[in-house]
Amino acid sequence: MKHILQTIFFFIFPLSFVAQTGVLSGKVSNAANGILVFPAKVSIVELQQLKAVDLDGRFIFEALAPGIYTVKFTAPGFEDKIQSEVLITNARPTELNVELEEKVQTSKDVKVSAAPFQRKAESPNSLKTLSATEIERLPGANRDVSKVIAALPGVAARASFRNDIIIRGGSPGENKFYLDGIEVPNINHFATQGSSGGPVGLLNVNFIREVEFYSGAFPANRANGLSSVLSFKQKDGNKDGLITNFALGSSDAALTFDGPIGQKGDFIFSVRRSYLQFLFAALKLPILPTYNDYQFKFNFQLDPKNKLSIIGLGALDQFGLNTSVNDGLTDTAQVEYNNFILGNLPQQGQWNYTMGAVWQHSSKSSIQTVVASRNMLNNRAYRYKDMIEEPQNLLQDYTSFEAENKLRFEHTYLKNGWRWNVGVGYEYAKYFSDTYQKLTIFGQPAVIDFESTLNLHKYAAFSQLSRTILNERLRLSLGLRMDGTSYSAEMRNPFKQFSPMFSASYRLTENWAINTNIARYHQLPAYTILGYRNAAGELVNQQNGVRYIQADHFVLGTEYLLKWNARVTLEGFYKKYNYYPFSIEDSISLANIGSDFGVVGNEPVSSTSSGRSYGAEFLYQQKLYKGFYAVLAYTWVRSEFLDKNNVYVPTSWDSRHIVSLTGGKRFKNGWEFGMRWLFSGGAPYTPYDIATSSLSANWDVNGIGVLDYTQLNTARESSFHQLNIRVDKKLYLKQFNMNFYFDVQNAYGYKAQLAPILLVETDANNQPVIDPNDPTRYQTKLLENASGLLQPTLGIIIEFITKKAK
Repeated sequence: MKHILQTIFFFIFPLSFVAQTGVLSGKVSNAANGILVFPAKVSIVELQQLKAVDLDGRFIFEALAPGIYTVKFTAPGFEDKIQSEVLITNARPTELNVELEEKVQTSKDVKVSAAPFQRKAESPNSLKTLSATEIERLPGANRDVSKVIAALPGVAARASFRNDIIIRGGSPGENKFYLDGIEVPNINHFATQGSSGGPVGLLNVNFIREVEFYSGAFPANRANGLSSVLSFKQKDGNKDGLITNFALGSSDAALTFDGPIGQKGDFIFSVRRSYLQFLFAALKLPILPTYNDYQFKFNFQLDPKNKLSIIGLGALDQFGLNTSVNDGLTDTAQVEYNNFILGNLPQQGQWNYTMGAVWQHSSKSSIQTVVASRNMLNNRAYRYKDMIEEPQNLLQDYTSFEAENKLRFEHTYLKNGWRWNVGVGYEYAKYFSDTYQKLTIFGQPAVIDFESTLNLHKYAAFSQLSRTILNERLRLSLGLRMDGTSYSAEMRNPFKQFSPMFSASYRLTENWAINTNIARYHQLPAYTILGYRNAAGELVNQQNGVRYIQADHFVLGTEYLLKWNARVTLEGFYKKYNYYPFSIEDSISLANIGSDFGVVGNEPVSSTSSGRSYGAEFLYQQKLYKGFYAVLAYTWVRSEFLDKNNVYVPTSWDSRHIVSLTGGKRFKNGWEFGMRWLFSGGAPYTPYDIATSSLSANWDVNGIGVLDYTQLNTARESSFHQLNIRVDKKLYLKQFNMNFYFDVQNAYGYKAQLAPILLVETDANNQPVIDPNDPTRYQTKLLENASGLLQPTLGIIIEFITKKAK
């Protein structure tokens, strides 16, 4: 097969176009002030090539064979730095702009070797980084950044096509996302309002240079997260000419352009259009999602000390129903399942955007940063009984928007081993909701009908001081943060949301360290909670005394660096939750909600729920070494919240055992093979209250079963496991690259057994069958709910220079 493909490729593209070379260039600067470093040396480890930077701190390597390289940076008075898995192609000159940290002046000459793994004093543990190369090649992810995260320790995989990010037993609504320092409320299409999940990632992988994943030890300047913070760093545009990239994958087609803007600027811009609706129709699925998105970044180096970056991200999503899904189907169970989905899943239209600017000014020993941004989400969902759009059949009609305007200032000072970051933030937010819904409350049919407008001011102050002592063996960091909002008197006082943080890392030997972090974090409840009103127009949850959610983190771990670009880490963690929203109607913690389409928190709550999550993580991570790479992550986790009887019960995220095994090999001539195996223990679920559900007065309201919360999460789904395989073939032609890949998701076709679906028996006319023993009830039955499809994908990525800069 390999030789056949090579013959075809070389027949299509003349030999004169093959075996071209690439360029690596960039600059080396001081992390403290952005000033270019001279003298400094840059080496390509695999080629044993070494070059010194020029007087402007710049370097260039030419005539490099396309491939993956490790680049090392050294300079007198600075810590060494290694950049692993740097991709060199002939179509795109690769630029590396690297910041070096000054060495601490000590009485002894202590040897600390550079490693390809990032170390931060404020986050010595619970921090993982992924490069663009690692993201693009991951089997089963299909270049979806949100799916890539599931390969990291502590992240549970679920047997669904959603990208819910479940980290260390926390709900999907406990994660925060930053794009070049600008907060982005959600990174998925078809976002669940009040949470963070969705079926398809919103970010274009062509933009991503690096991802920093914090499952603990969050920096003080990153707000409102309880389980994780993900910081995405984007690439800059190409400065040597206009480059076009076209990618065709499993669910969408993407077109990306990047190039220079005059002598001091560059840009990168992309648009994507999905054809997921055609794939779902071919697979005979009852839903038809369609999405479109755009993303851009503009950079302007105003002068040597001032840089301005402008970014944008937006999406337009339509969620329709496949009313012809049962045509030609003879499987009765599948028809019943499809009818259940068609009858109970709302049709949805959603759009959102985030736009912002980052201005950075460099001084002698400090950097000042100003971040201004605006984001907005508009959400519409509606549902009619039996899909007959008549006024009397309306079951749900929901319209909402959230808009946030944010301003943040940061000052970062670095000198002689000290690092001090201090800043303030302000935010003006507006929320609107128009809600109509028929449902069952306390076992009785009910109607919710209200309109709400909410205006909020939010403010924050933060500071973090870090220092390396004891001949660079001990790193200490102390952080403080305070948040407040105008929502209520309880939340207006920022001292009530006082968040201290402390981290320490002690290096026992050159390669072995012990790390710890103790911190408190606060998160503002979702706008759907804050803006909920009763029929009289009163803010119900303001009267209920809702407040910031609080989580205390305790983490202790160790890290050992190996000689072959690898490391082993072991961490134990404990999270204690307080003031979590508790549903007054269902008597459950909202910590159990957030992994489905729709809205979370649009109901009366009280801030009275408490819980805990604890466990241990093991990670073996090997960067590319002699053509091989591997990641083995295992997490044992327990996630529990107190129920209405003050007894700890498992949450919906209590997977207990999580395994991710990823490995691959790069061969010669552009071939690469990779695999990833995932395992997560079965998630808990709550059985149906069949007695209440079968009442015709309840079933006729919205045609869905009522859960029995007296048996909260007493049942479990089957364990989930899946094997993903990917084969890549890269061609490096003259000013032209092609990457063909074949990706198989769920290679052995495993089907996980999820929570069963409660249905009523129907007659030949599709009408509910009345229970002969009780005419007030319908006859019910449970339908098996299995999830898992073998999904092969053939994709292509083409990149070429369309115009060189003069």
